[in-house]
Amino acid sequence: MVLAELIGIFIIALSIIYIYYKYVIFNFWYKKGVFYVKPIVPTGNVSSFITGKIQIGVFLRDLYMKYKDHRVFGIYAFFKPILVIADLDLIRTVLTKEFTSFHDRGMYTNENIDPLSANLFFLPGKKWRKLRAKITPTFTTGRIKQMFPILKKCSGKLLKNLESKAQMGESIEIKNILARYSIDVIMSTAFGIESNCIQDLSSDYFVQGKKIFKLNPIWIALLMFMPKIMDLFSIPLIDKCISNFYINVFRENVKYRQTHNIIKNDFMNLLIQLMEKGYIDDDDNETINMSGTTKKITMLEAAAQSFVFIAAGFESSSTTATFALYELAQHQDIQDKVREEIDEILEKHNDLSYDAMNEMIYLHKIINETMRKYPPLPMMNRVCTEELDLPTTNIRVPKGTLITVPVLGLHRDPSIYPDPDKFDPERFNKDEIAKRHPYAYLPFGEGPRKCIGERFGYAQVKVVLICLLAKYRFKFHSRTRVPLCFNERSAGLTVRGHVHLIIEQR
Repeated sequence: MVLAELIGIFIIALSIIYIYYKYVIFNFWYKKGVFYVKPIVPTGNVSSFITGKIQIGVFLRDLYMKYKDHRVFGIYAFFKPILVIADLDLIRTVLTKEFTSFHDRGMYTNENIDPLSANLFFLPGKKWRKLRAKITPTFTTGRIKQMFPILKKCSGKLLKNLESKAQMGESIEIKNILARYSIDVIMSTAFGIESNCIQDLSSDYFVQGKKIFKLNPIWIALLMFMPKIMDLFSIPLIDKCISNFYINVFRENVKYRQTHNIIKNDFMNLLIQLMEKGYIDDDDNETINMSGTTKKITMLEAAAQSFVFIAAGFESSSTTATFALYELAQHQDIQDKVREEIDEILEKHNDLSYDAMNEMIYLHKIINETMRKYPPLPMMNRVCTEELDLPTTNIRVPKGTLITVPVLGLHRDPSIYPDPDKFDPERFNKDEIAKRHPYAYLPFGEGPRKCIGERFGYAQVKVVLICLLAKYRFKFHSRTRVPLCFNERSAGLTVRGHVHLIIEQR
């Protein structure tokens, strides 16, 4: 009898939950008069994503391609209603024109239980605005020029490591190699540490760096769509061991530099200035207005910024370079053309310099086309912070509504980019760019929250490609899949499995 009663109570409870979801929660967009994709109790529209069957960017791309004619449509992630913006003018409205109503990403951040989450990418509102003003001077052209020798040094180590394999014309797994290069670059600039991941295959820095991105799809869904649940249950996004590792590394290096009065041209030095003075010394080439930004940042706040520099710069740069070489290995004509440009400009300047790099226009087109086809962050979120009427629609967006921009969908839309699966750097000729809507290409986002490290990201990828292509030739290996599969357990667009290429000495 007791068992029967328990089963009966369980069935009644499930029935109540089902009815509540179907007729209350999943009625949100219907009441607003917004077209929406029919949800399923209790996961809404995200079942395929949270079960690990599809990468989140690909999931949103597929929805975009199916429903883009509606310009705006609703979906649900569990009980959370989400508004997907598929119209380029409306995307510009959200990211730029009405930025004051959409200035937050709606991402998880909790300084008390997860101090590294208090970084420039995650922070909301006034905290973000104040920190952005402080951090902006670290990414001026002059600062990146000062860090340029670090990029060259790391690339030189990579070339030396590949020399024997190139002489034998061996196959290499390029994704792992470029990931190690990226960690060396980021650890050198963000922490002032020579991590030697290229030589040391068991480096703790590489192991900890890879752990950052090992997230369960459900965790990704909580981070992006329902961060309040993580807050409610005090769930840290970043594993305690990872957090302690980076905080300790940062603290020890700050102490060492301060004790020995060591000054280097890197990101770490600029963060120390913010900790000691509350501002960064003026760049010789660019005047920085420091008005209202002189409050010092704490050790943990500085550590959080160095951490996000790793998280943003490591995975995105290494995967972009991987995708670029994957495409160049399949298109030898494009590889030959960019190599000719590299050879010509290096000969003109007698060496690789920041100015020489920026003269390589065709290389820039190749990287842009790579990020068009494989955007590092395939979707963007914003939260409506002030209720408003969405222009040219009949939709009044309530405060707290999560907005999603399907970047991968835009970049693979045949009406914007004909034959979108074709790798064609000529799409980024000036006349072709002028024909397109300015918000049809969003690898770094747009508006006031556009990626602050854009110029450094370009430099990091360009330097390694220049060094590799100037010395080696890359050919496609039959072990590599075509097309590539994307890692379903990553919020960014990364490769699942290996990318094997044949490397040969020129």
